[in-house]
Amino acid sequence: MAEFVDSDQERVDEVVTALAWSLYKPEHARELAELAVRTTGLGNVADKIVKNRRKTFGTLRDLSRARTVGLIEEDPSRGLMIYAKPVGVVAAVTPSTNPAATPVNKAMMAVKGRNAVIIAPSPLAHATTARAVELMREALEGVDAPPDLVQILPEPVTRRSTTALMEACDLSVVTGSQNNVRSAYRSGKPAIGVGAGNVPVIIDRTADLGQAAAGILASKTFDNATSCSSENSLVILDGIYDRALDALRKVGAYVVDEQEKRAIREALWVDGKLNREMIAQDADVLASRAGLGGQAAKARLFLVEDELPAEAGSFADEKLSLVLTVYRAGGIREAIETVRAVLEVRGRGHSCGIYTASADNARLLATELDVVRVLVNQAHAIGNGGSFTNGLPFTLTMGCGTWAGNSITENLNYRHFINLTHLSTAIPEDRPTEAALFGAHWRRHRE
Repeated sequence: MAEFVDSDQERVDEVVTALAWSLYKPEHARELAELAVRTTGLGNVADKIVKNRRKTFGTLRDLSRARTVGLIEEDPSRGLMIYAKPVGVVAAVTPSTNPAATPVNKAMMAVKGRNAVIIAPSPLAHATTARAVELMREALEGVDAPPDLVQILPEPVTRRSTTALMEACDLSVVTGSQNNVRSAYRSGKPAIGVGAGNVPVIIDRTADLGQAAAGILASKTFDNATSCSSENSLVILDGIYDRALDALRKVGAYVVDEQEKRAIREALWVDGKLNREMIAQDADVLASRAGLGGQAAKARLFLVEDELPAEAGSFADEKLSLVLTVYRAGGIREAIETVRAVLEVRGRGHSCGIYTASADNARLLATELDVVRVLVNQAHAIGNGGSFTNGLPFTLTMGCGTWAGNSITENLNYRHFINLTHLSTAIPEDRPTEAALFGAHWRRHRE
């Protein structure tokens, strides 16, 4: 980092682009996708290739438009000039669900701020993440940058070694288990963590049901629902309930009966915890392991009709699988209360969504629910972490605010990897009169 810290913006951008190409390069994206599925058993190769390339490309787009070196902002009217400085060495904890895309994403953001980064991967995904780091280090050497700007904890990665890394570094950025997030906040160093996902989505009476079904299918099935942004519940309003289910059936959803519901429940949770053998599996594998036959074996995802109250370890919880819970609501207010109940089980602060033609209904969600992101007429797993058709920054790390015990309330982005120095010069006095500030109060309350 000491060798790199005096680089100008052009040099920094050259190095970040090299990191991006190390994963975006088609043969590398495929190699790492295949390695991830082979070693973790999570997700599918085709979607991991898309994720590796799309997230990297989108993040590079965002970073290429940002200044992180020297003077980055100037406001003459306030006499302020703002200079960007590195935050230091970053500890980046990464999950098994995205063992290539997330490390590269964090490395790009960290190096954009002229920092070094040490990655602590999920033990299950060490092979994939280590290969991604190897490719990044080769890319750094290819542009004459210090390869040690990007490093990885050696095997075996343990809770103890990960905790020691977080205690030693200047900033920890944690994506993955809530145990790691809590450890980061206890480390005594600045930390950025994520909240749990469990996204509920409303389909209201004004929705385009074809669009809703297509978006939900594309999102829920993407990489076999490994994303924290994947839909976990649908709340469908009366009047369109049956038609919405029909639209979902047309795109490959299967509505389970009561016996099949019990079979999925028993297979998906064991002793109150998600069954490692059931999560992030192809639909036919999930059906087979749950003992479902007939038409269910041909489904692309499974719809489970349920009712409140919701509780942990029930169908209201996060499922990390091609299982989507469906609730019925009499109106938009009841739908919002159902979403709130689901988020209280898990996912508070993260996200929710709505398919609607009503701007008022969309605004109701934004004003009444404690979430960082509300997506309107969008496939969640594809749009929540940034999209080319919305304004959210590309990321694989979703801050969920104090609602989830997080320190940020937005998508992780480059600004979280820089410190700011404010140069303040004198301006003409900006002092209002007492009457301007207290006048209304005096008129109402002063005797």
